[in-house]
Amino acid sequence: MNLPAIVLAGERPGGNPLARAFGLPAGVLVDVAGKPCVTRVIETLVASRSISGGVICGPVESIVSASPVFAELLGRGPFRWIPPARGPADSALAALEQLAERPVLLTAADHALLTPEIVDTFTALAAVRDADFVVGLVPWPLVQAAYPESRRTVLKFAGGAYCGSNLYLVRTAAGAGLIDLWRDFQALRKQPWKMARAIGPGTLLSYLLGRLHIETALLRIGDLAGCRIEHVEILNPRAAVDVDSVADHALAERILSAC
Repeated sequence: MNLPAIVLAGERPGGNPLARAFGLPAGVLVDVAGKPCVTRVIETLVASRSISGGVICGPVESIVSASPVFAELLGRGPFRWIPPARGPADSALAALEQLAERPVLLTAADHALLTPEIVDTFTALAAVRDADFVVGLVPWPLVQAAYPESRRTVLKFAGGAYCGSNLYLVRTAAGAGLIDLWRDFQALRKQPWKMARAIGPGTLLSYLLGRLHIETALLRIGDLAGCRIEHVEILNPRAAVDVDSVADHALAERILSAC
């Protein structure tokens, strides 16, 4: 496979706590075990067998133009930079417009523990799914066993609990519908009752009671987004750890120093 990749590297509104902790203008520039986070991600994608260049979306131009890290990354290719949009969903849609090919891998520039093997395994599994959009999920028991001290967001479904991996495959043009829905939900983050109404009270109640299967959840979200969504399991717990906090930074450095 020779898929393009989108790497989201924008900053949160109001700034990044990790960047502030290290006195840097962007969290993706924070050094993790000897290399800036964004460098680790781009080098991993370049080293994978399945990815062939793509787009880095963010941070803002003033940061990129003043950064030796970005000067090196963009100078040696095969990734090019585009400015971020208002939020991650808008940025992902803007980046998709820059790429004619499908499928497209979508990931984040703070995924410092990503490896070529994780990327290649995910893309191989996701590319053959009969879906428009595929999300990678890591079984929570694997993450808990490997990194018991780590605090992660856990999605608890009937039949299993998962952590996100920040790995997504926009397999067809219709898959952008899920990112459109993501953008709509971001706009409703201060009006959660509207989000709940859109998802449906029955679906939410089933989830809260631990009765909702992941396949049912993805089917419901797919109905709202107008596309088919599936998931694949990633069995490497490293895929569940991104570096967006001081605690995660310390964990990532411990993991990398043990390799």
